Amino acid sequence: MTFATIWCVFLLDLILGDPRWLPHPVRIIGQVIDRLEIWVRGWAHDDRALRLGGCLMTLLVVAGSFILTWLLIAWFSLLGATAGAVVAVLLGYTTIAIRDLYDQSWAVIKALRAENLPEARRLLSMIVGRDTKDLDSEGIQKAVIETVAENLSDGVVSPLFYMAIGGVPLAMAFKASSTLDSMVGYRDERYEHLGWCSARLDDVLNFIPARLTGVLIVAAAFVLRLDASRAWTIFRRDGGKHKSPNAGRPEAAMAGALGIQLGGPSVYEGVLVEKPYLGDPDQLIDIAHTRQAEQILFVVSVLMVLPASLYRLVL
Repeated sequence: MTFATIWCVFLLDLILGDPRWLPHPVRIIGQVIDRLEIWVRGWAHDDRALRLGGCLMTLLVVAGSFILTWLLIAWFSLLGATAGAVVAVLLGYTTIAIRDLYDQSWAVIKALRAENLPEARRLLSMIVGRDTKDLDSEGIQKAVIETVAENLSDGVVSPLFYMAIGGVPLAMAFKASSTLDSMVGYRDERYEHLGWCSARLDDVLNFIPARLTGVLIVAAAFVLRLDASRAWTIFRRDGGKHKSPNAGRPEAAMAGALGIQLGGPSVYEGVLVEKPYLGDPDQLIDIAHTRQAEQILFVVSVLMVLPASLYRLVL
């Protein structure tokens, strides 16, 4: 894993994004998780067995992703250093999602600009877990900003962080953990026990990157001449209010940088969920704020790839 590899991964993601026709490891990991869940539920008939099965499933998916990625790179490296480097870049590029996050958020905003509220709600429903059918324009924009902030950590900073310290195999292992959490890491009746291990592992792996993301958002606000001081204040004041130990950190920093309030009640599968407010309602949320959030996305990405690649350079 080299300085150049990380930059190639970064640039390839900016150029290609996530073409749906391209085979993607995350989709393969998702299929494996589905089959493992069926397997575990076939023999785990009580809560204790489900928790044990969930831990086993987490181990198989995360360790298996690391090992298979390492073996692929090592095998192609036997054919030559260039072949190994190309495979490392191609696999590494699938672990980050800068361009895809931008494309999906921008599609929602374009629909709003065209005053096509039903289409904006439909597009938003593809990137958030909350119910979108009754959201007004401000609610849609708030959801877009929140998902940009949260996914800055999950889809950009975290994989680059683990790529820097452990190469592409560790970044892929993180991606496997993140995929597990998104599929089974729910605190509901169905997944409370099966997804317990996945959710805890995701919390641990994102602990440092989530806080790093918050700091980088503050730095990006300074670069973009937004309110960096306010971003730092809200990051420290509200970052720990969220039920998740990590999700509130980047969202709070984003709210402070933009001078808006995020969070609050949201509906998930018809159930009203009371979430804490992050930031102060200094301004009504409008499209200008969503565009600023997208600018922060790109600045934070650059601010993260710089130290990540330099770390590999001096390692």
